[in-house]
Amino acid sequence: MTETYTSRFPELGFYGLPGHTRTPRDVLRQVQDAEALGIGNVMISERADYKEIAAICGACAAVTESIYIGTSGTNLNTRHPVITASMGSTLNRLSNGRFALGLAKGSAMRWKVWGLPHPTYEREAEFVALMRRLWRGEAITGYKGVLGEYGHLSLAPYVNEDIPVLYVGFGPKSLEHAGRIYDGAHLHTFMSDQALTRAVEQIRAGEAEAGRPAGTVKSWSVLATACDVPEAVYLKYIIARLATYLQIPGYGDMLVAINGWDPEILRRFRTDKAVTSVGGLIDSVATTAQMAAVEKLIPESWRPAAVGNARQCAERWVDQFNAGADGIIIHASTPAEFEPVLREYEKIRPAERFEGRTNRPG
Repeated sequence: MTETYTSRFPELGFYGLPGHTRTPRDVLRQVQDAEALGIGNVMISERADYKEIAAICGACAAVTESIYIGTSGTNLNTRHPVITASMGSTLNRLSNGRFALGLAKGSAMRWKVWGLPHPTYEREAEFVALMRRLWRGEAITGYKGVLGEYGHLSLAPYVNEDIPVLYVGFGPKSLEHAGRIYDGAHLHTFMSDQALTRAVEQIRAGEAEAGRPAGTVKSWSVLATACDVPEAVYLKYIIARLATYLQIPGYGDMLVAINGWDPEILRRFRTDKAVTSVGGLIDSVATTAQMAAVEKLIPESWRPAAVGNARQCAERWVDQFNAGADGIIIHASTPAEFEPVLREYEKIRPAERFEGRTNRPG
């Protein structure tokens, strides 16, 4: 696939179906709206309810022409390697060369209860290398490695796909590893500008260690955006999403650590009745009243996001580039909701940074 795609804002992407959904069909309008606005890519996270990633990416490919479509992310250990490779090659041809495979480590607790191995750095590196070989049409016999032992691995000799592979995560060692082997990296919502700068530096350190030119890996800031929203929507888009991350053992602890926040506040948050009484992930099951109670437990300084009027939100988008990001994945809001921000952003957009840029996210 040799065709290139360049939209009006190739440096901007958005999360389709952000957070929890019970109506996955909503993504069809979202992705069409985004393409019409000139957004360069859509990224879709995976949940084991109504967000099976291959189905949603295929649906997006069917109703669009230029926007890149990626997983942000799926996991290397939930499918046989040939099935993941075939998913990638199929989606890339279905979209006419607009697919990106984003991989996340996920939660160690999930892999334990599912009976699956944890995706270590060694497993990641081997898996990414294997995907690239399979997408070149290679046939591999007698495969032995940390991923397992396979008598034969192949798609077909005529397969030839150039698919960017993205890392989705935010741990310092993981980002250095991303700099060594990936094409792009999606960071995390609710990272301060200082944490974002450090994260990009960690990616660049990995690039240098692997002898790759600086900037080989496109670094994407993931920024929750809530423009002129009522209180109930703010609670859903900002508070519930952040609170859900903080709920998860290990995951929330890492977010607190990379931002330099007080772990004692996190401990109190997790043990407070306002959280323990919800009975599940806050962004999935909490009522507006429960979200309001949870908000009181989260300091204002723990909410780095684009919030306020359209101009204020646009300025926060530009802050991400000043902090070192190569691109922004707009989280929480739909394209219809962030369109006013886009109009203000165009007035202050640092266009010279993006000359010659395409929609390819890695």
